[in-house]
Amino acid sequence: MNHYQRVVDQGAKYQVAIDVHEPIKPTGLRRTYPNLISAEGARGQEFNAWASDGGNPAEHISILAFTRMLAGPMDFTPGIFDITLPTKPHNQINTTLAQQLALYVVIYSPVQMAADLPENYKDQPAFQFIKDVGVDWEQTKILNGEVGDFVTIAREERETGNWFVGGITDENQREVTIDFSFLKEGQKYEAIIYQDGKKANYKTHPTDIEIVKMTIDKNTKQTFKLAEGGGFAISLKAIK
Repeated sequence: MNHYQRVVDQGAKYQVAIDVHEPIKPTGLRRTYPNLISAEGARGQEFNAWASDGGNPAEHISILAFTRMLAGPMDFTPGIFDITLPTKPHNQINTTLAQQLALYVVIYSPVQMAADLPENYKDQPAFQFIKDVGVDWEQTKILNGEVGDFVTIAREERETGNWFVGGITDENQREVTIDFSFLKEGQKYEAIIYQDGKKANYKTHPTDIEIVKMTIDKNTKQTFKLAEGGGFAISLKAIK
């Protein structure tokens, strides 16, 4: 703890932003030191690559969203497209590809990354969401959720007014209905929806994904089907 304090002190002195990995959970220090912009402090994504128990369980994020995330920004390193981890045959990431996209919205961190190898993003239409999604939010809406089961979060990007929605579930498939009444009155949005495909399942078909475009406004209600370990991610850009 003394080491972290020294690092944050020196970072503030020299105006260096700090993103801490392998710390304990946040304790509120960032309220005094705004250069402490994010921290891991959880069983993060990379744990899947070396865990002896097969990786983080499918319910993992739906627990962290109601526990660790309350303490402050969490640098979870989302965006893995090579779900099966071929270098570790007994491990895999226990989410679908659509849930990996949703994590950019569900998990708040003002610094994000595309955590997979560059070649795994090549010719992947789903990578467009990572290019589009914001990190600096004006406001956040928790649309639904149950601890350890599922959660859906919407966030408005600062300055642009664009909205992004991320929804995830645990090992159980489910349907969730989203009420878009949080959107601006009288404004229509182009929605690009990245959702689990018909065969999607985090164990058998984790990369099955569908991309759908539609127009949405604040009167829209839409039901989404989440596969086992699945999710959905939506970008909403105002139509001028």
